[in-house]
Amino acid sequence: MLQPADVLPHRPPFLLVDEVVALEPGRRASGRWHLTGDESFFAGHFPGRPTLPGVLMVESLAQLGGVAVLADERFVGRLPLFGGIERARFRRQVVPGETLDLQVELTRLSGRAGTGMGRATVGGQLACEAKLLFVLVDA
Repeated sequence: MLQPADVLPHRPPFLLVDEVVALEPGRRASGRWHLTGDESFFAGHFPGRPTLPGVLMVESLAQLGGVAVLADERFVGRLPLFGGIERARFRRQVVPGETLDLQVELTRLSGRAGTGMGRATVGGQLACEAKLLFVLVDA
């Protein structure tokens, strides 16, 4: 299976998708982010009660969406950038040791921009969902 770093320009410590488990280029992707507790943000968010920041959940969904876009040969050499986030909702805390299961479905995609719906779950429980808007620029 394709590795996130094979198509994304992101690198640690800001590569927030560990594996792609299903992929339909230009349509949808499923992946995982395994949270070990060693991630530096846990030390300050929050001391004594480490919790994954919601904005990083949304970013992990956006990165997985980027995998779905960039795996499509029509978009080689392009870079999807955030254009907006709509209807983001956080339903569950995510803590060290948990795995965030990610799903993104692209709902509109053109040569210039697109939208997608993302969902992040832990053990089948919804943690985050959001509509993602992006623009495509030359890399």
